[in-house]
Amino acid sequence: MKIIEQLKNTDKPLFSFELLPPMKGGNMESVYQVIDPLIEFNPINVNITYHQQEVVYKKLKNGLLEKKTIRKRPGTVAISAAIKYRYPQLEVVPHLICGGFTRSETEYALIDLHFLGIKNLLVLRGDPPKTQRFFRPEPEGHEYVIDLVKQIMNLNEGHYLDEELRNTTATDFSVGVAGYPEKHFEAANMDVDLHYLKDKIDAGADYVVTQMFFDNQKYFDFVDNCRKIGINVPIIPGLKPITKLNDMKALPLVFHIDIPEELASELRKCNNDQQAFELGVEWTVNQALELKKYGVPALHFFTIGITDNIQQIARKVF
Repeated sequence: MKIIEQLKNTDKPLFSFELLPPMKGGNMESVYQVIDPLIEFNPINVNITYHQQEVVYKKLKNGLLEKKTIRKRPGTVAISAAIKYRYPQLEVVPHLICGGFTRSETEYALIDLHFLGIKNLLVLRGDPPKTQRFFRPEPEGHEYVIDLVKQIMNLNEGHYLDEELRNTTATDFSVGVAGYPEKHFEAANMDVDLHYLKDKIDAGADYVVTQMFFDNQKYFDFVDNCRKIGINVPIIPGLKPITKLNDMKALPLVFHIDIPEELASELRKCNNDQQAFELGVEWTVNQALELKKYGVPALHFFTIGITDNIQQIARKVF
């Protein structure tokens, strides 16, 4: 079933979560260990993240540098198929990104997902590799998410890149896109950011999943501003519990978000990561309960490979 259909036909907030694929050399057991403890809460879907390849330089014995391209977390399509096979009741939502792919490679990935019967996608631009300051698309790739959304919508109408194809089969993908309650860090301002989001919705995206936030008021304001400019699709809040003391520095640096002073003050009182972990559970439970009262369509949790906290939160919220 498409995620948008589930969102439109529920009278209570639904539960979903995101996980990281295993590192190269890992195995699927690490994925199952994340999913298994959360099945009891009847998740509507699991999102599978994707990260583009990176360029690294290895120093050789002669002192020269060897350039190597690596993909640290390969196999998103295969992982999606494995999860779909093991958990038939769970919708799989692979991330599809602009970075690292040509339009043709994207089309082949979409065809593979269509053959697997996967109908839901979360479409993102993707972050630039660590060696790049700014995002640069592949030659013949997509620079902006809206163009990736349009390619998917074209396939949904049976229009492939090869215009000479005849009697083509239309795909049937539903697309979610990302939203930023605190503004995407590259956007000039919030109004510009909302304008770009509306363009993606107008191009065919069905719903929005937000970046993590720790102040619910920012989500409420974001939804209000979206509605004012005609973005009327479901907007799912994304939540990530604090798990360690360093999160107070790392999360704002990596994700360009604020830690509210009330939370930061409580974190400063923690003496170790275990206390920070427990605080993260408590804060996220309170966030989730307030969001439920607000009437959100679903609550989406970023697991980052950790499930103990999500279990504790889900037991108190769902």
